[in-house]
Amino acid sequence: MKLLVTGGAGFIGSAVVRHAIRSGHSVVNLDKLTYAGSLSNVAEVSGSPAHAFEQADICDRAALDRILAAHRPDAIMHLAAESHVDRSIDGPAAFIETNITGTYTMLEAARAYWTHSGKPAAFRFHHISTDEVFGSLGPKGKFTEDTPYDPRSPYSASKAASDHLVRAWHETYGLPVVLTNCSNNYGPYHFPEKLIPVVILKALAGAPIPIYGKGDNIRDWLYVEDHADALLLVVQKGTVGRSYNIGGENEATNLDLVRKICAILDDKRPGNAPYAEQITFVTDRPGHDQRYAIEPSRIRNELGWRPSVTLDEGLEKTVQWFLDNEDWWRALQSRDGVGQRLGSGG
Repeated sequence: MKLLVTGGAGFIGSAVVRHAIRSGHSVVNLDKLTYAGSLSNVAEVSGSPAHAFEQADICDRAALDRILAAHRPDAIMHLAAESHVDRSIDGPAAFIETNITGTYTMLEAARAYWTHSGKPAAFRFHHISTDEVFGSLGPKGKFTEDTPYDPRSPYSASKAASDHLVRAWHETYGLPVVLTNCSNNYGPYHFPEKLIPVVILKALAGAPIPIYGKGDNIRDWLYVEDHADALLLVVQKGTVGRSYNIGGENEATNLDLVRKICAILDDKRPGNAPYAEQITFVTDRPGHDQRYAIEPSRIRNELGWRPSVTLDEGLEKTVQWFLDNEDWWRALQSRDGVGQRLGSGG
């Protein structure tokens, strides 16, 4: 297939690009290259004839029309988004613009392209979203594809709105869409302001390792390479109009997660004292969802997919990657917001 991947220089998007090209597909990588995007994330495939890069804003309809006409993709995988909850608390406007207006613009460009191409039956618009649209869980239960939406942050509200737009374009215009909602991703090339990279880099720097509240918030962790594999499966074999929840089947409290990372670092790069001694509890994020967990039976039963990497395996791989790729993360340290406390609600 020829895939147009939006946000293909970001964390998850770049994993999709790399995995798609390794799997024999060709990719048109569309990215605005904002603070979180970097072409170094796709350096291993940038010289491949199967990779083409287009720098563009998903809100720029003229650019989207030009790119679609020039490259004529078989499917669009829409990952471009503002995705950091803390940033959405401090500056929600960018999330409304990118996640809602940008998705609307993508849908309209895709609909025009699909219509002008004769509405090919094989075309797909794959919208990649998050489990955060479902809100917060108590100690029991899991999110299914039928869980009512209950977003609690500007980020999750903007993603919920984008999900609704995608479904509406399918129902109203017949655009052949598939949707996925994933749990928390982690792995190589994870932007340094997110929790796992923050823990690794603060530990290595001998700085306090911040944990919100009591550290008892629970997340389901999905290794990014597993996620990329699932996304490519859905865009090829998912049922049109269907949504699929993609989970890692790896729940952990934030405190347990941080302790695991510290123990791995103790083994791989011992310091003068255990890294866990650097753990510091800080004021919680406003509206911090208590627990996310995904019930993944639909994608398992219908498409035969399950995650292949356990949390312990994935964390070991991730820590080792950051230790081996210091040049990559050091180059990002000066970008806006990295290393700062965001999302205090002030």
